[in-house]
Amino acid sequence: MRRLQLYVVAVALVSTAWSQTSAPCPCGSRPLSRESSAPAPRSLKPYTGAPEDLRPFTKFTTPYYEYYQDLVEYNGAARDVPYPDLNDLSEIRIGFLGPLYDHPQQLLGNRMLNGATLAIEEANAAGGYGGKPFKLMVHNDSAIWGAASNEIVKMVYDEKVWAMFGSISSDTTHIALRVTLKAETPLINSASTDPTIPETIIPWYFTDIQDDRLQGYTLARHIYTELGMKRIAILRVNDRYGRFGVIKFRDASRRLGHPVVIEQKFLPGDTDFRRQLQVIEDSRVDGIVLWTDSGPAASILLQMQELGMKQRVFGSHRTISEDMVKLAGAAAENFEAVFPYDPTRTDPQWLDFNARYEARFHEKPDHFAALAYDAMRILLDAICRAGLNKGRIRDALTGMENYKGVTGDMVFDPNCKNIAALFLARVHNGTIEYRRITMEKPYARVGENGVQYLGPSLPDEATGKLRIGVLGPRADEIVRSTEVLRLLRSINSKGRPISLIGIPSQLSWGKASDELVKAIYQDHALALIALDRPSSHLAEQLAVKSSLPVVAISSDRALTATNIPWIFRLPEGTPIEQALRSLAEAINRAGPNREKIRNLLASGNSVGGASFESTGELRHSDR
Repeated sequence: MRRLQLYVVAVALVSTAWSQTSAPCPCGSRPLSRESSAPAPRSLKPYTGAPEDLRPFTKFTTPYYEYYQDLVEYNGAARDVPYPDLNDLSEIRIGFLGPLYDHPQQLLGNRMLNGATLAIEEANAAGGYGGKPFKLMVHNDSAIWGAASNEIVKMVYDEKVWAMFGSISSDTTHIALRVTLKAETPLINSASTDPTIPETIIPWYFTDIQDDRLQGYTLARHIYTELGMKRIAILRVNDRYGRFGVIKFRDASRRLGHPVVIEQKFLPGDTDFRRQLQVIEDSRVDGIVLWTDSGPAASILLQMQELGMKQRVFGSHRTISEDMVKLAGAAAENFEAVFPYDPTRTDPQWLDFNARYEARFHEKPDHFAALAYDAMRILLDAICRAGLNKGRIRDALTGMENYKGVTGDMVFDPNCKNIAALFLARVHNGTIEYRRITMEKPYARVGENGVQYLGPSLPDEATGKLRIGVLGPRADEIVRSTEVLRLLRSINSKGRPISLIGIPSQLSWGKASDELVKAIYQDHALALIALDRPSSHLAEQLAVKSSLPVVAISSDRALTATNIPWIFRLPEGTPIEQALRSLAEAINRAGPNREKIRNLLASGNSVGGASFESTGELRHSDR
């Protein structure tokens, strides 16, 4: 079974030895000494923004080993490379890679370049590094793998940059990340939200944007828990951003008990979304989640209005912008999307940055520009503190746990990615309002609202005999035992006659499966009793398909931790007579109808001496 990676953070301070060197540092701190060591391991403790319930392991059990709790180690020799003589350098080069021309995302790429450029210009105005100016070595990301690879190799080996910055495309960022393994050069990012990038356990990556995992979890919690919605569709762009972006939302939806109803996609550059929207409309959903850019999002909202669609619409961070609101007009009302920070803040640091950016580039900074500015400032500060040594620049970056940038407070986990709580942007009366949306409450609890059967109503079984199947070791002998026959005679003397079908499981597993299928579909058994853990899991699989109540005698809580509404668990060692009494009474009261039998068992009332929670577990008073 697939195990989801742990999403945790560290909030203890790193102790790093700083010492005076001859090279002055205009960034407000001094370079690391040549003798100083790598940052000490982080001391971990839970972060309130990422609760324990953000550990959705399979069957909700703790794995024997948890990845991503500790900082990825670097044990190479990069720290021992001698510092260069500053007199031999005319500039301190930093590589930049982003979509700048001949690319659908060139507007976003140029805004990212603007933010990085402003940070470089301000650092140079303050003296650069030891009197040497920083210089961006700018390269275009053409979205062609071979071309991107060439640009990255050129930056590292021909231009000899001290670090790389970019890109927006996760494809290109993954390529650059692989190059860092060979070239041992830090890679800084402010725009790619693919959560698989930092999960490569490559120790040269740092990003200040919250990834698709946090965005997907936050949206799922808001939609299902806060708003109480149940049926959601996804409409996404069919590129890597769209494909990988919705994975975490889709998975969170499933674990919250509301699997995504339908997923529709469109090609980059498409402008007509009516066919996809009509398919979604026919699926009777409550809401739609968009994973695309703001331009297509505006067109989708307008076409929904044209088609008379009334569903609530939500989106990823790239769907919301002032331009989108202007384009969509009234169709954007109540649209909601997650966003990395609050751009309506009025604190001096944010307002000063906006003024400087607008004076330089004659436009307001969007989040591609603002996050690039913050990320570049973090990098320049790391260079100033570490000196011109790539291994020590990497140490200075990975040693950072908190940063207060122009975009607000950031928190970095052991994967060196920002996991600060997101903001929820909502369009109201033609303007965008923002509020902080945290993950402080557990985002997923199995059965927190009970487990329900929401399928079509089931008819009565067309059979003249009422039968209960018994599956387990020596089940054929057990159903003929003196104790069971005595209880069965007592039950039948007071109500409708019930017979048992014994299905032994100690023989061939395939034969047991065949006999079980026969009991359900040919003999029309109304319910099953499973006598041990293996039998219970087999019965569980068939119960989902055939809508059949199962009373499982097992200590395995995973049976009731999967949100399957047909499983009722009695503790291991419970006599079969207890399971038989409960099912016989349920059948006598509900009649030959599996759904009604199930509903009676899940009602919380005593049935044959036992009462169950809707999750299928015994009520505490009966344990």
